Amino acid sequence: MTKRHYESVVILNAALEDEQIETTLTRIQDILKTNGAEISDIERWGRKRLAYPIQKSKSGYYAIFRFESPTETIKELERIYRLDETIVRYLTIMLGKEDLEHIAQMKERASQKEAEQVDSAVSEDKQTSD
Repeated sequence: MTKRHYESVVILNAALEDEQIETTLTRIQDILKTNGAEISDIERWGRKRLAYPIQKSKSGYYAIFRFESPTETIKELERIYRLDETIVRYLTIMLGKEDLEHIAQMKERASQKEAEQVDSAVSEDKQTSD
């Protein structure tokens, strides 16, 4: 059974409370793990404005799951997405080698930028304390 890399974007109803959102995201993680997936990354973008209204809602809570799993897992995952009323939209794609390299580069840039911000904040603190 070969495993492939996937990315699944999920948009939850933004009217949900934070606790309900966490419950749904945890349930998705559990489903992935029980079906043999190895989760490599979860990005929580939070509440964002939708490009167009979906089910009379103008905003949604975005989350992105990146994982490696057998192809059978995707069928089960998307079946559960369809049945879950808190999920407004979803999209699962298979990632190629180029996609994985691009994601790694983006993460590296983000970590470098974060390190630079921390360094500049530390140097500003030193200057103000002197």
